[in-house]
Amino acid sequence: MKAMILAAGYGKRMRPLTDTTPKPLLRVAGRALIDYHIEALSEAGISDFVINVSWHAEQIEAHFAQRNLAIQFSREETPLEAAGGIVQALPLLGDDPFLVVNADIWTDYPISQLRGVVPPGDGAHLVLVDNPGHHPAGDFHRQASGLLDRRRYARLTYAGIGLFTPGLFAGVSPGQKPLLPLLEAAVQHGKLTGEYHQGRWVDVGTPERLAALDADLAIH
Repeated sequence: MKAMILAAGYGKRMRPLTDTTPKPLLRVAGRALIDYHIEALSEAGISDFVINVSWHAEQIEAHFAQRNLAIQFSREETPLEAAGGIVQALPLLGDDPFLVVNADIWTDYPISQLRGVVPPGDGAHLVLVDNPGHHPAGDFHRQASGLLDRRRYARLTYAGIGLFTPGLFAGVSPGQKPLLPLLEAAVQHGKLTGEYHQGRWVDVGTPERLAALDADLAIH
């Protein structure tokens, strides 16, 4: 199984920290955010990585230059958003389901749990978490069967971790594309499932949340 780490964004909400440093390289408890994901994926037995890069791409590439890792970089002239970045990287990801992880999150979710999951044909399987304070409405409602829908009650938030089939992106033209419309289409066809992670998860989207996570990990 291959894994793609989404690392191409500008990190606008994280400015001024991201004016000179790409968000995946911002440090938490002395380590770059992206390194937590590389470690978690490696511990789950995944050794083939695709990382999309754009903003300060050369810094991310240099960060891994001296490490013995099987990484392919998908360079974007300007950030293509999640779906656009995945579509561009599809030739590097192969024909089998692949993992996708947002670089700007921190979590204790055990990635190995996804290795035995079979996502619906031409669909995806997402990890969901409790709604954070900055996203109280959530994204998806999880049915008892594991299927996801968009009902407006008992919603959970997409954690930025999922197992995707290449078929989900079939026919999607290259260019800047958000992921949510594709997930909503998968819902309509009964091809989106999910699981609920009750452990720790942080969307490290602002300097304040970065500082809070840094302080929390220093304690624990």
